Amino acid sequence: MARKQNDDLLIEDELAAAFLNDDLSSPEPAALPTQQPTDDTWEESEEDFPGQLAVDVYETQEKLIVKARTSGVNKEDLDVSISDGILTISGTLSSGDDSDATQWHIQECYWGEFSRTLALPVPVKEDEVSAVLKDGLLTISFTKVKQEQAKKITIQ
Repeated sequence: MARKQNDDLLIEDELAAAFLNDDLSSPEPAALPTQQPTDDTWEESEEDFPGQLAVDVYETQEKLIVKARTSGVNKEDLDVSISDGILTISGTLSSGDDSDATQWHIQECYWGEFSRTLALPVPVKEDEVSAVLKDGLLTISFTKVKQEQAKKITIQ
């Protein structure tokens, strides 16, 4: 993700580190606003778009691994599902008890619902999967379907 010219606007980099917001991740840098949005703009965007969970997806010889930083999320607040090669991870990140707050001075952390749906890049055995949440890192491990090598057909 390209860094903005104005270093005062570090919020985009902070969100990209854990939770991406759809409206911040898609525009080209030239299309980004040149000044900081008003409080009204932030409130509208938070209500309209759930946070999007950032993921890493990679393969080993036998497995397809999906990792996501979910620091601060309880496993009871996570939902992981797969259907026809489409993985969905969703949940809620609670800010904790802030009922005593009378005035916010800075609020850069994303709190609320988040979701990520992605098509897995290789065929997997959907019934052979494990999901582990440890130290704020969700690791989902799938057994890959072995692809047979193409067999040469002799033409007679």
